[in-house]
Formats: sequence, structure tokens, C-alpha cells
Amino acid sequence: QVQLVESGGGLVQAGGSLRLSCAASGSIFRFNVMGWYRQAPGKQRELVATITSGGSTIYADSVKGRFTISRDNTKSTVNLQMNSLKPEDTAVYYCEARSSFEQYWGQGTQVIVSS
Repeated sequence: QVQLVESGGGLVQAGGSLRLSCAASGSIFRFNVMGWYRQAPGKQRELVATITSGGSTIYADSVKGRFTISRDNTKSTVNLQMNSLKPEDTAVYYCEARSSFEQYWGQGTQVIVSS
């Protein structure tokens, strides 16, 4: 069993930056994909960005050029650098770890972007 703990959320003005971190209780080497998702009030959870064990990344169109996902297998962390934040980025952000046989979610961290 692996626990994922997100941190780094908060309140920021539009145009500002935040850096989210996801710390795993165990090794993340076995997870093919690590990712960040978000869920805004009244909306479904949506993909923000994912990164494979080989470093390949996928971003939602809405965050391309503004967000950067990174992964440190030795520290069992996945980070999301968010720049040029917009009010529509307001959501609870969740970390995900996934392999062929397992999937884990964190509890989420709130991001609020004021206009």
C-alpha cells in the first residue's frame, strides 16, 4: 500500500505561481505513470498532467506552456510547477500513481486563484 500526500496548494492572485508536491510513502519506481488531476466545484475530475517512468509527459491543452510536471524517483516525489495561474485553474488538485496492477490517489490540495 502506498500513501500519496499532496502539499503546496493555497490562495494566489491571477498571474501568480504555485508549486504542488506529491510525496509517496514508498518507492514510486514501480509506477509507470504519475499524474496530477483536478476537480473544480460541480465538475468532473480532469487530467492536468502525467509523467511516465521514462520522463514522457502529457498535458491538458488548458495548461500547456504554463504548468510543468516533474518526477524524482529517488525522493518518491512528483511536482507540478504552475505559472501564469488563471481563475479557471481553481480546483482541488489530486496526485495519482498508476501501474498495470495498482492505482492510488492522494487526498487533494486546494488551489484558489483570485481575479
